[in-house]
Amino acid sequence: MAVSIRLRREGAKNRPYYKVVVADSRSPRDGKFIEIIGTYDPKKRDHNSTLKVDRAEYWIARGAQASDTVRSLIKKNKRMVTANTPPSQQEQTTPQPVEENPPQTA
Repeated sequence: MAVSIRLRREGAKNRPYYKVVVADSRSPRDGKFIEIIGTYDPKKRDHNSTLKVDRAEYWIARGAQASDTVRSLIKKNKRMVTANTPPSQQEQTTPQPVEENPPQTA
C-alpha cells in the first residue's frame, strides 16, 4: 500500500480550508484516510497551518510520500517549533568545567 501525506479540501465555495491527512494514494482526494495530522487555511495570513510534525516524521520514516505543499508546510512548522522551543530544551550540552585557579608555573 502506497501511503501519501496530502491535503483534503473542506470549506465552502471560494473559501477553501484543508486538512493534512495520511491516506492511501489510491483513495480519492476527499475520500478515506488513515489519520488527520494537521490543518491549513490558505486565506489566513502568517500562521496559517497547524501540524503534528512528529506524526508527519513518523509516517515519512515508514515510506509515506508528502505532496509538495505538505512538504513546505512540514518545513515551515519545523522552523516554528524550533524557534518556539526554549534554549534549555534544544540541544542540551554540558559546559566544560573551568578551573578557578590555574596552576602556577615557576
